[in-house]
Amino acid sequence: MHRKAVSLLSGGLDSLLATRLIKDQGVEVVALHFTSPFCNCSHGSDKGCAIQAVRSSAELGVEVAVKVKGAEYLKMLQSPLHGYGKHMNPCIDCRIFMLRETAKFMEEAQAGFVITGEVLGQRPMSQRREAMRLIEKESGLVGLIVRPLSAQHFPPSLPEKEGIIDRERLLNLSGRSRKEQYRLAREYDLKEYSCPAGGCLLTDPIFAVKLRDLFRFNPDCTMFDAALLKIGRHFRLSETAKVIVGRNEGENMRLEALSRAGHPFLRPLSFVGPSGLVVGKTGGDTVPVAANIMASYGKSCEFPVTVEVIDGSATRHKVDRLSIDLESLRI
Repeated sequence: MHRKAVSLLSGGLDSLLATRLIKDQGVEVVALHFTSPFCNCSHGSDKGCAIQAVRSSAELGVEVAVKVKGAEYLKMLQSPLHGYGKHMNPCIDCRIFMLRETAKFMEEAQAGFVITGEVLGQRPMSQRREAMRLIEKESGLVGLIVRPLSAQHFPPSLPEKEGIIDRERLLNLSGRSRKEQYRLAREYDLKEYSCPAGGCLLTDPIFAVKLRDLFRFNPDCTMFDAALLKIGRHFRLSETAKVIVGRNEGENMRLEALSRAGHPFLRPLSFVGPSGLVVGKTGGDTVPVAANIMASYGKSCEFPVTVEVIDGSATRHKVDRLSIDLESLRI
């Protein structure tokens, strides 16, 4: 077995400590970070789990590769074999997906085993003993996953059996408390970590409603469509179209930057208020309804209101007041 490991580095404290514990035993480690639109840590260009994973790897002195969960992941998410948690979180299938991808990366990196920051009992769905056994089996990595923080609660892995890793230097943590992890972070003087309690939007009830709507009306959606769910207020205009309305100036700017051919961008001209992005196939009443929704969140709105629609070219539309029920349209 190669004396080299791939560490799943999330950017959080547990995976950082797990990597450090193995690296301290003289094992060569390369880090792998998975990213997707479903991380709720992404608030600005200098933050987010991917950026944090890069910073964490630098603090540890290991190289990191960032891998995007793509179309295959989105397809799995629509119909996970082992089901969802409380909302839209397919934690077991997600873990299997990442570990299968990690197994491919191991071959490229010529690594012999995998390091994870899992702690027995910390996550209610994927970090139960039986779930961890299932994940290990279905990922094809039986005996090749080392969990340094909870290793003493599991049978020895192959690297431990072969003497590559000293099992006595691994830990026996369990449960949801992170008191010991914080103590170790102080001891090792580790500072580059984030999302200490997890940062997956799939566990968020409001985001889950938006994602179900996306899967229902656009089963062939892309990661771009999924990323849009993180921005603004969403309103279902028809089975084929919805409008996203910005909640602040920053979101208005993001919507404009994300607009593309086929996604008309609406900017208010006669009132102060949010911008909007229409996603999907538009019809004759799309702009009037979208403009009315925007105006309902605006200031100094006197109908008819005027909006600029940018869709390849810019056109102005004067829109009368419509009788619409915002709550019935809101996703």
